This record gives sequence, C-alpha cells and structure tokens, in this order.
Amino acid sequence: MDDEEAMAVLKAVGRQIKMWREAAGLSQAEFGVRVGYSEEMVSSVERGRRAAKPEFLDKADEATGAGGKISAMKEDVEQARYPKKVRDLKNLEDEAVEMGAYTALHIHGLLQTPEYAQALYEMRRPAYTEEEIERLVAARMARKEVFERVPRTLITFVQEESTLRRPVGGRMVQRQQLEHLLEVGKLRHVEIQVMPTDREDHASVSGSFRVLKLRGGKTLGYSAAELHSRVISTPREVQILEMRYGMIRAQALSPRESLSFIEKMLGEET
Repeated sequence: MDDEEAMAVLKAVGRQIKMWREAAGLSQAEFGVRVGYSEEMVSSVERGRRAAKPEFLDKADEATGAGGKISAMKEDVEQARYPKKVRDLKNLEDEAVEMGAYTALHIHGLLQTPEYAQALYEMRRPAYTEEEIERLVAARMARKEVFERVPRTLITFVQEESTLRRPVGGRMVQRQQLEHLLEVGKLRHVEIQVMPTDREDHASVSGSFRVLKLRGGKTLGYSAAELHSRVISTPREVQILEMRYGMIRAQALSPRESLSFIEKMLGEET
C-alpha cells in the first residue's frame, strides 16, 4: 500500500464514521463528547486527515450503534496509519536479528524521545502540518517495539558527538534525550558508541547508513539521504557498508566509555 492508497483508506474510513454519526443524529461536538475527543479531532478523522486510533473506533462504534462495523475497520486503519517509507523500514527492522546504525546529523530515530522527534519534524522545510507531524512522530515511536521483541535483536549505534551537543528542541529536550540514551544504552542487547569530534581517523564522512542482518542469513544496507533514502541489496555494496561500519565502531569510544561520556555531558548541563 503506497501513501496515496493509505490516504484513500483513511478518507473512506472517515466517510463511514461521518455516515454513522449523522445516522445517529449526532453533531461533531456531541459525538466528540461521547467518544472523549475534541470536535476538531472528530472533524480531522472524518476528513481523513488523521488516522483514528483503535480506541476511537471502538468508542465510535458504541456511540453510533454500528454493531461492530466501525470497530472492524481497525486493521485497515492500522495498515494505513504510517507513511510507506516508515512501514517498509519497520518491516525490515522486524526481520532483523542484528542491526547497526551510524548517524551523523541527529540522534537516530530509534533512540529519539517523542519531544526530540517532534522538534525535528517542526524544523522541517517546507513545513509539515500538525497532522503530518503527529502521524510521523507516532510512526517513529511505534518502531521502538524492536527493543522489546523476543528473541532479542542485537542493536548497535554510533552517534557523532555533535548530534549529542546540538540542543534540538531546547536545553530541556536535549537533557531528556541524553538521559534516554543512558537508559537505552544500559540494555544488554543494545550498545551505543560516541564518535568524538576530535578523532582524526574516520571511516565514513559521507552520511548516515545502516546494516541489517535478517533471519535466514541475508544482509541489507540502508542509506539515509535527505530526499532519497534507499535499501541496498547488492552484495558488493553491502560488504562495503559492513566493512565501513566495523571500522567506525573501532574508531569510536567503546560502549562503556560512551555512556561515561554522555554522563559527563549531563553533568556539564547542570
């Protein structure tokens, strides 16, 4: 399902909700009171601008007496909730038994707090709408399920020091983000490393990328670019990324040194 198809699904669901609401003789405001959402939220869902959450659909079904017909749309809405790029990446992450990521410009998406992600999307130009930002932040947070999956996926990150020092969203958001890195970095199946700015040797100065080893033995790369991110499957190119990532990890601070480095940064902020 591409993004246009996803938006068509959301609009179709919105029209169904509107039809059932009107059949029940409820205004948007009255309906909002019954389902516990604002009139503006109800309007956005009915126009297909926002994806209805599962609890919204269940409450809408009950409020309109739809007999399960609205609740039955939860699976369709869930598939259309997030942009295709995010859905495709999440599918890869769900298949991975090992993942490694080097990030040069900002904190990696899987490590971001909701506040940090919100601030990043708010800075984007041309600007996203509030609905788009809400959808993208929710999609990014949903990908964090990879940390909880059993059996555990080995996940490693290398972050440029500059990404830790840039106060995206302000000092408080930056501090919360650093604290979150310390929490995640203490998980036994996660390793976070910092690449100090003063390192003379650096195996990658061409942008962020990832290496994902999937169940069944296949390895893929993922190159994150400003406008055109892509999955890399050519064995030779994947081999280069694996080699480069190994060198970057060797050049960065060790995971233990990195956590100490982050703790020191937090101390400097107080």
